[in-house]
Amino acid sequence: MSSALTDLLPHPIVQAPMAGGVSVPQLAAAVSEAGGLGFLAAGYKTADGMYQEIKQLRSLTRRPFGVNLFMPQPESADPAAVDVYAHQLAGEAAWHETELGDRDSGRDDGHDAKLAVLLDNPVPVVSFHFGVPGADVLESLRRAGTFTLATATTPDEALAVERAGADAVIAQGVEAGGHQGTHRDNPEAGCAGLGVLTLVSQIRETVNIPVVAAGGIMRGSQIAAVLAAGAAAAQLGTAFLATHESGANAVHKQALTNPLFTRTELTRAFTGRPARGLVNRFLREHGPYAPAAYPEVHHLTAPLRKKAAASGDAQGMALWAGQGHRQARELPAGQLVEVLAAELEAASTALSAHPKGPSR
Repeated sequence: MSSALTDLLPHPIVQAPMAGGVSVPQLAAAVSEAGGLGFLAAGYKTADGMYQEIKQLRSLTRRPFGVNLFMPQPESADPAAVDVYAHQLAGEAAWHETELGDRDSGRDDGHDAKLAVLLDNPVPVVSFHFGVPGADVLESLRRAGTFTLATATTPDEALAVERAGADAVIAQGVEAGGHQGTHRDNPEAGCAGLGVLTLVSQIRETVNIPVVAAGGIMRGSQIAAVLAAGAAAAQLGTAFLATHESGANAVHKQALTNPLFTRTELTRAFTGRPARGLVNRFLREHGPYAPAAYPEVHHLTAPLRKKAAASGDAQGMALWAGQGHRQARELPAGQLVEVLAAELEAASTALSAHPKGPSR
């Protein structure tokens, strides 16, 4: 790892920032205390809500941690397509005895206000999703002593991250749960994407900044694999979603290993942007018709998802999960970091013992 990353995390393990109430201060603190890098997700929170969580996290650990911001989204949705989708969702609203959300509830996620807080009250690490900020923003964070990262799903996006001046890039493979962090939502691209090992290798040949690998990583042996491919560290989301400290709904946690849910898909059904989740009724019925309209669709479906979660209806929830969800382990987060580190060490020792592969 680069010296800057080494100072941040003794183990090359990053807890992915999972918006929607999963990445709570208790989870981030437990990961950081165990030698990983815990993250708060500022997405869908107010600037003050983010600040209060930062204060709480600082009361729980003195170790480094990170905060993730969503980049503002351009106005590209077709209003007519959103109207059609809203009409389709009317039955869901009636079933849950609620109204659809206001599609015009905002598109920038309070980005500027959150950034102002992070410049006035610097944190060790800030990462960005759905794009990369301008060089002036990244330089301001650097002057404040903050290490910066941004997600990339292609080598070209990684090059944009490097040119903007970020300290490192998160290479997000198509296996990852939740939203794909594409810089531009291109409906013509469909659900195509590179796997994490291929993506890491290609990005390492494209940029000179450190790479953090993300996508379907659930075991220490997989961390060893992405490190061997050139990553400096691995970012895990679904693996930490099932931990004791995770703020995920209990139904969501149970669904990860429930035999009823056998696979994941990338879908626009819940938010209008490609995101990977467990295939359930809502995804099957509405996914094929959901328009490329983020955050309009996110706002529309928010009350539906909230009602489904409150009633324990796994078939109506957004069950975000990566492809490795069946390997989730219900452990305290700190213990999971220790187990992953031990698995990584064992895998690395095995690789060192057989550098040319097994004998025949």
